[in-house]
Amino acid sequence: MILNKIEQLLNEVKNLDAKNAADIEELRLKYLSKKGEINALMQDFRSVAAEDKKAIGMKINELKQTAFDRINALRDQLEQQGGQEQGAMDLTRTPYPIELGTRHPLTIVTNEIIDIFSRMGFVLADGPEVEDDLHVFTKMNFAADHPARDMQDTFFVSQHPDDVTKNILLRSHTSSVQARVMEHMHTEDGKLTEPIRVICPGRVYRNEAITARAHCFFHQVEGLYIDKNVSFTDLKQVLLSFAREMFGADTKIRLRPSYFPFTEPSAEMDISCFICGGEGCGFCKHTGWVEILGCGMVDPNVLELCGIDPNEYSGYAFGMGVERITNLKYRVSDLRLFSENDTRFLREFESAD
Repeated sequence: MILNKIEQLLNEVKNLDAKNAADIEELRLKYLSKKGEINALMQDFRSVAAEDKKAIGMKINELKQTAFDRINALRDQLEQQGGQEQGAMDLTRTPYPIELGTRHPLTIVTNEIIDIFSRMGFVLADGPEVEDDLHVFTKMNFAADHPARDMQDTFFVSQHPDDVTKNILLRSHTSSVQARVMEHMHTEDGKLTEPIRVICPGRVYRNEAITARAHCFFHQVEGLYIDKNVSFTDLKQVLLSFAREMFGADTKIRLRPSYFPFTEPSAEMDISCFICGGEGCGFCKHTGWVEILGCGMVDPNVLELCGIDPNEYSGYAFGMGVERITNLKYRVSDLRLFSENDTRFLREFESAD
């Protein structure tokens, strides 16, 4: 039982002790490294029932934070007591006088988005940035003559005139991750092995001229939920909860009809302007609303192309640009600032980290 394992590890980390820096590093590797005890729990977490994921996810986060705090406390205690072996070098010490940096604003916002959806039961999924047409376009229900398949819109690495599904390209959206998740989560007769509830953050590429409002690469976070009897009402409630967590408890949303090849029906979502409170200002162009993401119910064609029975299952998907959300939160007017590595700009986000 995963809860028993978590409780056992909690008791262990609360009573950790160390005599020197080597002991502390050994504890860090045992519990917090990629091959450590806590990370290993995530393998078991995937098999947890959907209704239990939120509670167990919170316990895992508690365990991770407890281990982190205890190991840091041991390190501080050792330094205060002069516990370093005389003449030994502390390899974990930051070189002086080089200053420590801070997280990039896009990383700060991405982590915040992931944290919000993780608390709603979504788990992380990842995929390659260099992808094939099959996962980027074909399984996402893009027509063969769709403009996104043109070289003017997409960066192609190699092309196969006889079979476009084998074209290799830089992914233009993280929906390709959703396609890979769906094709590995069902049986031969189209039954899901378990409900799909994933969040897919990542960098994407499009053949755009670089300006203050557009770039040839940017970042997205997409979400996907597939199960029996999933409705548009479920989607609306999840997005309302996200908007209020990200922008404030008084935030309102509205959904406007739109079109995407992979969802039907589709919608664009706006939030009430958090600067003017919906009264209308220059930031929201005096409408009281600001667009933040696109969403909709997964098109049955997408489910079928990915091997899932559309007569038994339904789902919703949504996607947002991280730069867009970051601009709204911090009012950054020029997208190029995110990739220029100007330390004066990055230093402004030290307090947000």
